[in-house]
Amino acid sequence: MLSASRAPGRSRLIDVIRNPILLSVLMLAGCAASSGDQAGSDEHEIVLPAKKLVIAHRGASGYLPEHTIAAKAMAYAQGADYIEQDLVMTKDGKLVVLHDRYLDTVTDVASVFPGRNREDGRFYVIDFTLAEIKQLSVSERFETEDGAVRLVFKDRFPLWKSSFRVHTFAEEIELIQGLNDSTGKSIGLYPEMKSPAFHRDEGKDIASATLDVLMAYGYKSKSDKVFLQCFDPYELQRIYIELMPERQMSVRLIQLISTSEEYRRLLSADGMKQLATFVDGIGPSVLLLIEQDSTSSSVRATGLTGFAHAAGLKVHPYTFRRERDQMPPFAKDYDDFLRIFFDEIGVDGVFTDFPDLTVQYLEARH
Repeated sequence: MLSASRAPGRSRLIDVIRNPILLSVLMLAGCAASSGDQAGSDEHEIVLPAKKLVIAHRGASGYLPEHTIAAKAMAYAQGADYIEQDLVMTKDGKLVVLHDRYLDTVTDVASVFPGRNREDGRFYVIDFTLAEIKQLSVSERFETEDGAVRLVFKDRFPLWKSSFRVHTFAEEIELIQGLNDSTGKSIGLYPEMKSPAFHRDEGKDIASATLDVLMAYGYKSKSDKVFLQCFDPYELQRIYIELMPERQMSVRLIQLISTSEEYRRLLSADGMKQLATFVDGIGPSVLLLIEQDSTSSSVRATGLTGFAHAAGLKVHPYTFRRERDQMPPFAKDYDDFLRIFFDEIGVDGVFTDFPDLTVQYLEARH
């Protein structure tokens, strides 16, 4: 499990995974709830297969700069079921939609606010007010090497073209809810709280702020169209045990899992059972679901999807991109990439930069 040293200031937090008594209580409570949900149901009822979800990764980020309002509107129009929002906090405590804790990978902050970087050279969101951040232009993700600036993903939207800005979590919710009203659809949110421990060290409680915004816009229960995700299991436990009960809310939680060694103990049947005491699903890297020696003629699952499903967890892996260098070598093309994970591995949804291509694949298979 993750080292407790990564969760400063959490002496009040009960670590569910290491507390067998509480773990047992929570597992029994979960079983009771499940039994109650099924009480009175017709044993002969036909259960249709669950819909496979298309989750727009940072919006339609394969076509427009990530996390811009334009990218979110395009993802909505392309038929995504859920749209992702990565969340970080400003100096004045506002939640903005950006993938990184810093601004210098997608904005012109270095030229607008020269000298405002920290010792590591980065321009951190938390050092700027929302009003200052609203002055910045947003572009396609880029990196600088030896003074040269280049796109991270070539052949995507050109650098510094058109006009894009950073927006708040509330503004994006209003866009999606407004489109739901005007189209009659019901597209959901999929926010991620970025680096809770970093924010806590900076005097900010990003989990509480996120829950407060969700509550303000009517997202309160598991039946509402939202999944709340984080890489930090301690923060998810805190949300489940402390923060949601305080607010009388119970939205669905997702444990993100990277290939980092610190998550290794979770990648088992027992690890999934432990996670199932406080989350509703996992968001693993695609690399964790297939054996690395797989080939186009022999794709082998690791077993993680099966462990998760046995524990009652949904599986939403990341990230599905159509660029050849972003796909596993055993995938022949993007459709084959999707086929392997939807049809062979059996995942419940995917995070994709290309919602339209993913929607088209799922529609064609039925």
